[in-house]
Amino acid sequence: MKSQVRFSVDRKIAVCLYAFLIFMLPVHVVAINQLPTKSGDTDAYTEYKGKIVDRKTGTSLAFASLIVTGLNISSISNSEGEFSIKVPSEVVDPKVIVSYIGFKNKSVSLKDLKPDKAKIELEPSSIELPELNVISKDAELLMRAVLEKKGENYFNTQTLMTAFYRETIKKNRSYVSLSEAVVEINKQPYTSYKPDGVKLYKARKKADYSKLDTLTFKLQGGPFNSLYLDIMKNPEYLFTEDMFTNYEFSFDHSTHADNKLIYVLDFKQRPTKTEPLYYGKLYIDAQTLSLKSAVFALNITDKDAAAKMFIMKKPFNARVYPTETKYRIDYLEKDGKWYYSYSRIELGLKIIWKKRLFNTNYFSTVEMAVTDWGKGSEINSTDFKEKLKPNVIISDEATGFSDRQFWGEYNVIEPEKSIDSAIKKIQKQLEKKK
Repeated sequence: MKSQVRFSVDRKIAVCLYAFLIFMLPVHVVAINQLPTKSGDTDAYTEYKGKIVDRKTGTSLAFASLIVTGLNISSISNSEGEFSIKVPSEVVDPKVIVSYIGFKNKSVSLKDLKPDKAKIELEPSSIELPELNVISKDAELLMRAVLEKKGENYFNTQTLMTAFYRETIKKNRSYVSLSEAVVEINKQPYTSYKPDGVKLYKARKKADYSKLDTLTFKLQGGPFNSLYLDIMKNPEYLFTEDMFTNYEFSFDHSTHADNKLIYVLDFKQRPTKTEPLYYGKLYIDAQTLSLKSAVFALNITDKDAAAKMFIMKKPFNARVYPTETKYRIDYLEKDGKWYYSYSRIELGLKIIWKKRLFNTNYFSTVEMAVTDWGKGSEINSTDFKEKLKPNVIISDEATGFSDRQFWGEYNVIEPEKSIDSAIKKIQKQLEKKK
């Protein structure tokens, strides 16, 4: 009999934020209808590519933000500092503002970038600390102020957002599943308890089930996993009522971002708390007291307790537990209001089989970046009856990988070298089958 492992999210504890699902073969896959897409006409847009680095050290800057001046078009560099951004061809001299925590903002004319190996160098910022006020002297008080000002600092109207979503699954060192999608998000006001809505524009997926042995590893939730990580919209996942009982906060060295002072708060579970909780850093805009970024992880020292946060059912002949849990959420400011911009989840899983020589290791990455957004009035004309369900599983559809212009004018997260190699391998396999 083939084995089965199921994973779930324990929201009572906090923010596991998505579920692993390992199904018995044959695999049941939820079908998704493809909605109308933008034109793939390459004359309608110009694509610019490059790499963002530290000017002094040459180090790649991962997850740097790029916003086209005067437009609602944005992108983000990947974990290797590489980026791509597409701008409508009618924009004569497009410029982007590139920003990164700890560095000075830089305005760049895209047309001046070199066609090949374009490089944008950012200058580290020097910090002149202002006189501390009462709030900024007390880390816990500062965190309370951030939560209290949520309604004032973040979008308070419905907003349509276009986003690019990617999820990958690796078994040991090989990619066994790659999913990508462009989605539209009906982003609800940050003061509303109404959940965000999502519908699919375009998607492609390729999974190599032959490498999954008797188990098929699937991710349930799709883009909703990324939206759950919007902890200012969903504070109950991390900023619970007993947050200050569970965690202790302290100041780290302040920094700069967007030419503004950024407070850095460290948080970790109190010594008296033994259950798996979270630890990491919170980056807070000193002027508005808005959360700009959060980077954190789950304490998995107690492997069995951590496993219970994910596992509903497991094979009787295996021990299963998470080996790595990392989360990242970034916000950007537009016209004085902050909004969800990018999130990334990295989770590792180990399956130790009884009476087997080798263990199985899975590693999954889920990321989503907002690439465009519109006015709230446009939502009335948008039909969200076909929106995705929170338990969606992106359907298998490999045909898109054979089309090198598949995404058309949609902006995407530039694939990392290993993912790019996997895509090229898929393309070759599909070409051989023709």
